[in-house]
Amino acid sequence: MASINLIEAFQDFKEAENIDRPTMMKVVEDVFKTLLRKKYGSDENFDVIVNAEKGDLEIVRHRMIVEDGNVNDPLAEVPYSEAIKIEPDFEVGEELYQEIEILDFGRRAILAAKQTLASRIGDLKKNVLVKKYSDRIGEIINAEVYQVWKKEILLLDEEGNELILPKSEQIPQDYFKKGESIRAVVKKVDLKNNSPVIILSRTSPAFLAKLLEIEVPEIFDGLIVIKKIVREPGERAKVAVESYDDRIDPVGACVGMKGSRIHGIVRELKNENIDVINWTNNIQLLIQRSLTPSKITSMDIDSEKLQANVYLKPDQVSLAIGRKGVNIKLAQELTGYSIDVFRDNEGEVEEFDIDLDEFSDEIETWVIDEFKRVGCDTARSVLNLTPEELERRTDLERETIDEVRKILKEEFDNDK
Repeated sequence: MASINLIEAFQDFKEAENIDRPTMMKVVEDVFKTLLRKKYGSDENFDVIVNAEKGDLEIVRHRMIVEDGNVNDPLAEVPYSEAIKIEPDFEVGEELYQEIEILDFGRRAILAAKQTLASRIGDLKKNVLVKKYSDRIGEIINAEVYQVWKKEILLLDEEGNELILPKSEQIPQDYFKKGESIRAVVKKVDLKNNSPVIILSRTSPAFLAKLLEIEVPEIFDGLIVIKKIVREPGERAKVAVESYDDRIDPVGACVGMKGSRIHGIVRELKNENIDVINWTNNIQLLIQRSLTPSKITSMDIDSEKLQANVYLKPDQVSLAIGRKGVNIKLAQELTGYSIDVFRDNEGEVEEFDIDLDEFSDEIETWVIDEFKRVGCDTARSVLNLTPEELERRTDLERETIDEVRKILKEEFDNDK
C-alpha cells in the first residue's frame, strides 16, 4: 500500500471544510514527519506529499546512490547493489526516489497517527469556530432551534455549528419550538472544557441596535447614530439617537411613516414598547425626554450628586413611573441621574398609579378601550369603582370585570 486515502482513513478530515487547505496539508505533513522521525531518527530525506483534493498521501524517500562500501550516512545514501535491485538502470551519483509503504510503520503507529491527526483537526476546527464568532460579536445571526431545555436552547447555524441561547438571554415572552428559525445577536464566545461555546442574546441592547440598523438605512449609512440604548426586555426600551445631518429628523427616521419601521422591531421583541428620543447634552432636556410619554412641569437638578427632582401634574405621575417602575428605571439608566417624581402642586410623592395601557400584555386592548370610554384610564380609577358600577357603566360582562380587577389588584399587592 503505497498511499493512504485520508478522507476514508480520517473521518474528521472530511468534516473540516472550514479549515483552509494549506493549513490542513501542513498538519498532515507534521503528523507523518513525526512518524518518520520515530522510525528512522530523522525526516530530512523524506517528502510527505498530500493531495488535498483527493485526500491522498504519499511518502517519498530520496537517497544518493554511492559505491558499495562508501555509505557514510544510511539515511542520505544507498549502496549501488541495493539500488539496482529496485531499478537495474540506476548508476552511481544518481538520486534514488522510493515510495514508503504506510503499512511499514506498523498498525500501532498508524493508529496513533490517526488519533493525533483527528485531535489536531479537532483543535483546528475549534480555533476556526472561535475566530469566526469572535469576529461576529455584536452581529445578528439566524439559527435553527435544535433542542429546547429548561435553562437554555441549543441552536444550529447554517454550517451545523452549535450555539447556545441561555434562558437569561431570552425575552420573557419568547417561546420557541424545535425546527423554528430565530434571530439573535452574538454576545460572547466562552471556552468550556477546552471547547468553544457561542452565547447568543435577544435581551442585549446590541440586539435592538442591530435591528434598528437593519430597518433604518440612515443608521446603517452613519447619518444617524445610536447614542445609548437601555432595555427592560419584553417590557420597554429607550433609544437615544442623534443625526449628523440637520435635514434628517432622527426620531422620525427611526419610527418611519405611521410607525412602519419600528413595528417590525416591536413584533420581533414580543411587543416591547420602544421610546425613540433625540439625544442632547442638555441634561435637563434629556431627563425630560427620557421620561416620555409623561409631560414634566418643572425639575430641580443637582449635577454634583447626579440627582433630579421632577414635578408633574397628578395625571402624569403614573406615566412617568410606568408599570412596575420600568419607565423611571430606564430613564435613570439612560441619563445616569437618580430621579425622584413629585406632584407639582404639593411637592409630595404621588400615590402610585399605573396607566391601563401598561397592562396590554394581560388585558385585551378592546377591554382597555371600553374602560377608557367611561373615563377609567388608570388602574386605581378602575379599582375605585365597584364591580356593580363598572358593569352598569360599561358593556363588559361581570366575569371580565372581575378578572381585570384581580389583575390590577395583584399589581398593587406585589408592590407593597
